[in-house]
Amino acid sequence: MRMRPVVVYDGDCGFCTASVEAARRRLHPSCEFTAWQSADLDLLGVSQERAEYEALWVAPSGEVHGGAQAVAKLLMNSGRAWGVLGAVLTLAPVRWIAHGAYRIIAINRRRLPGGTAACAALPQRPSPTRPS
Repeated sequence: MRMRPVVVYDGDCGFCTASVEAARRRLHPSCEFTAWQSADLDLLGVSQERAEYEALWVAPSGEVHGGAQAVAKLLMNSGRAWGVLGAVLTLAPVRWIAHGAYRIIAINRRRLPGGTAACAALPQRPSPTRPS
């Protein structure tokens, strides 16, 4: 059993990779980061389809949160004011807004700084886990 949570992200996307590096530098979270392309997705309990679609937070218990809720878990894990911001992102209606904002960013990440052609080839489908 893993002792620390894992953030799974798209290692082929420059925007995603830059975001992970910024999180490491600024947030100092107590978690591991791994690109889905080099992760043992079966061991983490996530599908490649989901990993391609959104960033994932995989708790040591195996619980998986995706998209904006993965970001919320990362922030809560970082402590201080970041933790408060993360907790706010889990509350309705803020989580609904965060979900929409995450999807807009994810769909347009090839246009953002660091975005690559690999970002444009991502699946554009409805979220497998809509916020409730």
